[in-house]
Amino acid sequence: MIEQFTQGFAMAMRLDTMAMVSVGLFAGMLVGSLPGFTTLMAMAILLPISFFLDPIVGIPFLLGIYKGGIFGGSVPAILISMPGTGAAVATSRDGYKLTQKGQSRKALDMALYSSAFGDTCSDIFTIVMMFPIAYLVMQFGPPELFAVLLMSLVIIAATSAANPLKSLIMMMLGLWLSFIGTDPLGGVERFTFGLFDLKSGIPLLPMLIGVFALPEVANVVIKNEKSRQLAALVGERLTRVEFRRCLPTICRSTVIGTGIGIVPGLGQIVAAMMGYSAAKNASKHPETFGEGEIEGVAAAEAANNAVNGPTMVPLLTLGIPGDNVTAILLGAFVAQGLRPGPQLFEEQGATVFAILVAMVIANLLFVAIGYLSIPFFARLVTIKTSILIPLVIMFAFAGTYVFRSDSTDLLILVAFGIFGIIAKAARFDVMPMVMGFILGPSMEYAFGQTVAMSSGNPLGFFLSERTGALVVLLVTPIIGFILWRRLYGRPLPT
Repeated sequence: MIEQFTQGFAMAMRLDTMAMVSVGLFAGMLVGSLPGFTTLMAMAILLPISFFLDPIVGIPFLLGIYKGGIFGGSVPAILISMPGTGAAVATSRDGYKLTQKGQSRKALDMALYSSAFGDTCSDIFTIVMMFPIAYLVMQFGPPELFAVLLMSLVIIAATSAANPLKSLIMMMLGLWLSFIGTDPLGGVERFTFGLFDLKSGIPLLPMLIGVFALPEVANVVIKNEKSRQLAALVGERLTRVEFRRCLPTICRSTVIGTGIGIVPGLGQIVAAMMGYSAAKNASKHPETFGEGEIEGVAAAEAANNAVNGPTMVPLLTLGIPGDNVTAILLGAFVAQGLRPGPQLFEEQGATVFAILVAMVIANLLFVAIGYLSIPFFARLVTIKTSILIPLVIMFAFAGTYVFRSDSTDLLILVAFGIFGIIAKAARFDVMPMVMGFILGPSMEYAFGQTVAMSSGNPLGFFLSERTGALVVLLVTPIIGFILWRRLYGRPLPT
């Protein structure tokens, strides 16, 4: 793998890769800075652009949107107390108070630097840990793979929302949707209802844009937000002394965010809240948190950006997306012919490491672009959503159609869009459904292989010694989660 890493490093130095990463970073910051518009929406709508690019260019472009969008959400959170992303909720607690004190520039500088620090450290950790984890995963057979996928779905259903029963229902729905089409083992059509267009199954891209982007658009329309008054970008810039004072907090939040990023189903919101809470508990003056404490901004932003890198570990090694955004990234990998899983590093190792190295380089560009563009992004909070909504809808439909040039995909987009709106109104999280849909085919194939290996015994994966150890390791977090709810009467903080 050392040779593959060396080749990947050389591939990541391409000028077109750096250019598209920069475009992605700017686009992500742009969308994240718009109140009501999310990184998830930007990823879903701009996903088709990556299909026309080389994987070494297209995937880093999406990663740039991912990184830029998470930081961009801090701009409206700090200036007008309206988080551009869910991950910026904790940032708004102290960020807006600093704006009211005339220190908005200092707060945005801290958000930028702590985000870049947390993101860079977690990316380096991801590259270092990818070697042993990839080697371990290559030893997996069908029984172990099925056990990991099954336990991952259970963990996602248990942690993705306040109501695990609703999450379980959505997960089962996603599994059923993944069965639509042709049986990969027997070649028999299932649940196609005689429709030729469903023989190959439901396409992933229209589903992702439908359940993620369109409900967000509907949410903005329903809120009917009016033009907002611009909070002036005033005050002194962040000093080195202030940054050094917050460095222990930034490092602590980076560790927290990195650990959370490895676990599928938690994500930036949990990381930001836990990082902020840890900083407040460790502070000698906790009473200043929530009243304009620059350390609170550092804690939240370092934690939520540190999640970005480690989410790639389960995605690349097992094909398990860690959150909504990495579910979209999985769609991009598949469309580029890079199927995440145990064999990816054997077949496309250099390409994968090139993408990971590009993630680290993107953080350097991230600081430069953010530093120069903060004044511009600060003015975006006044743009009327009535201008932006038609453009977003146009890109959603255009991006869906160009993927396969099939008008049926537009109907699927609308259907899942309506479903996503209804699910959001009923407080059903669509994340477990998407995970079930994505992981369903891999689970089914691994299960079929396991049954064949065990001479028709449907419980054959229990016959593997390694599978038993994996089940114990993966069930432990579930038991811990149940005990948490029993002791405190509430789910993990979100």
